[in-house]
Amino acid sequence: MKNCKLFFCLTAFCWITTTNACTNFLVGKTASVDGSTMISYSADSYWLYGALYHQPAAVYPKNTQLKVYEWDTGKYLGTIAQARQTYNVIGNINEHQVAIGETTFTGREELIDTTGILDYGSLIYIALQRAKTAREAIKIMTDLVAQYGYYSSGESFSIADPNEVWIMEMIGKGPGRKGAVWVALRIPDNCISAHANQARITKIPFRDSYNCLYSPDVVEFAREKGYYSGSDENFSFSDTYNPLDFGGLRFCEARVWSFFRQVSSATDRFISYINGETRERLPLWVKPDKRLSVDDIKNMMRDHYEGTPLDMTRGAGSGAFGSPFRNSPLSYFVDSVEYFHERPTATQQTGFSFVAQMRRWLPNSIGGILWFGVDDASTGFYTPIYCCTNKVPLCFDMSNGNMFEVSWTSAFWINNWVASMVYNRYSDLIQTVKTEQKKWDIEFKIALISADVTALEIYERGQEADVSRYLTTFSIEQAQSISASWKTMGEQMMIKYLDGVVKGTDENGNYLQNNLHIPGKIIRPGYSEEYNRKEFVTPDPDRFRMRSQKEMEERW
Repeated sequence: MKNCKLFFCLTAFCWITTTNACTNFLVGKTASVDGSTMISYSADSYWLYGALYHQPAAVYPKNTQLKVYEWDTGKYLGTIAQARQTYNVIGNINEHQVAIGETTFTGREELIDTTGILDYGSLIYIALQRAKTAREAIKIMTDLVAQYGYYSSGESFSIADPNEVWIMEMIGKGPGRKGAVWVALRIPDNCISAHANQARITKIPFRDSYNCLYSPDVVEFAREKGYYSGSDENFSFSDTYNPLDFGGLRFCEARVWSFFRQVSSATDRFISYINGETRERLPLWVKPDKRLSVDDIKNMMRDHYEGTPLDMTRGAGSGAFGSPFRNSPLSYFVDSVEYFHERPTATQQTGFSFVAQMRRWLPNSIGGILWFGVDDASTGFYTPIYCCTNKVPLCFDMSNGNMFEVSWTSAFWINNWVASMVYNRYSDLIQTVKTEQKKWDIEFKIALISADVTALEIYERGQEADVSRYLTTFSIEQAQSISASWKTMGEQMMIKYLDGVVKGTDENGNYLQNNLHIPGKIIRPGYSEEYNRKEFVTPDPDRFRMRSQKEMEERW
């Protein structure tokens, strides 16, 4: 028999260690401004090299076996039967506009099956290679774990196609016991949802067979294990398999709340829940006050709780320039008491993130777009990658640099370099980044209109292969262009803000970026009066106070 190795095993295994630190947003088709469905995902890990994965469509001989390697570590888990036909997958979207994201909630650790063959990452990418719809992806994933066993801990999945958006939550049954207990709910078309490392499905509408799918033993297994003894109608998946603690509230549910409050004013009140003061759970989904665009979701992936009591650009740790960056670890001890930093959606350890947009009014090869970026979303960019793209741009190629080798043609290293400068002088430099992000969002919007029209003309002539060639070239060009632009922006930042001053400006403070051979004016902005008072004057009013000549003479 021939062997087929899972495509990411050689690349993803290089020193990747993930933590429970991902975020997903979900948008139904009538909750978006243009009728598209959307899901977003940040893959957060200090050892995840941000790259774009690709698996081309293929046809395999009968009895081909697929070797499965754990996505996080590269550990070999076993083999499963390969499908006879697989579909093109670029990143986390396939040629049929099926997209999948995830967040790990861990849950009851005794339910991890160390003998299982399918981990959560394998499930995602195998399902993408085999599924034409979200419902089909759910069936494939749950059938696979039933047959081969589920290796990972508790997991929430976002699964979407151009018509439907689902959240599925799954946890294993313990060592040596194949299968998993799981539930999947369809998000109403006019609603949005989110999950962030805490199981969120509570009561299960068992009678709604169209919008609710679940494992037959999801309740009975909990009774067997002694986790639950009540009625089916009162059963809560989240409370049973991933009971809430303060960390689940403040580090996980808080990210969901911050997303919800930006689109639904009615959810502001759940700040008391985030603080652990009240018990009422956040709803699984809400109807937004207004419809959302893909640019809205990109910007919400850049959130640091700005404008809320949790705002990380203010208060302790934000420094002189209002930085949301916090050194890890997330929690720390002082005098044997544990304290914590906030955990926002946007974070420095992001490997890659995306917003998947599925447009049902276009042919699949044209309708699906993966807005892809690497590193911290707040300081980085999202570039459009069509779902039929069959080649990875150099800037996102896994072989272009790695976690121990800097490459100046790698978007991951360019973005990390820019981010490192921004963190240290956030209030000044983030404005430059935001301007660049907005500029490219506008340029991409215009470019996509033209690309859609051209691709549709090619498609209507029956030249499907040419559609893929055209949109692959387009996607690569956009990615390479914005990556090069980010590098140029970083170079200009270095010149302008070198040594803690502002260089190369005219008399009005305007940056002479096109005339850098002209020295221009040096501005020494210093710190704000508020910061000077708090950090330098109040602790010891005399230490840094300038003495007058008269005072000096009197002391002499």
